[in-house]
Amino acid sequence: MATASRRGTEPGTARRSPWAAWRQWRKGRPFWGGLATIVAGAEISAIPLAPLKIMLHQGIAGIPSVLMGLVMVLMGLTAWFAPQYRTLAGVLTVMVATAALVMSNLGGFLFGTIIGVIGGGMVFAWQPLPTGPDPGPESGPDPETTSGHDPAPDQGPDAVTPPALGTEQPPGSRPTR
Repeated sequence: MATASRRGTEPGTARRSPWAAWRQWRKGRPFWGGLATIVAGAEISAIPLAPLKIMLHQGIAGIPSVLMGLVMVLMGLTAWFAPQYRTLAGVLTVMVATAALVMSNLGGFLFGTIIGVIGGGMVFAWQPLPTGPDPGPESGPDPETTSGHDPAPDQGPDAVTPPALGTEQPPGSRPTR
């Protein structure tokens, strides 16, 4: 009993491993899309801050690059920590990454734009797993009650069933017996 209290678990409860907790957290949100968005935003932000030997002097033109990169990093973090806003984060990421193509050194030498568009698309397309029980093969509609061609059990054998599809008589003609 004393060892259970030292480990921080109650008696009778199972303790999860850190890897299992990490896996559950990662699968409950658009993790890979958020990671791609953060990497693209960091890359777009880092290019204007590079030394002069790598990048020409930009002056005031470097500010939008840094701001666009920071917005993309923020959208990636939003996808991770508030997955209910994944639609907004994905759309804004794609828009900012596309705007960075024109405004920020070809979007971080095309790498930032391409990774940002892919990450934003992944964030936008992610759907959470359903939480309900997994429906089995028997849980669908009953084919005997939904077919419409069999008479109900209380109607008896003389009940009229509707004609099969494509065998209807044209209007104005007499039915044949």
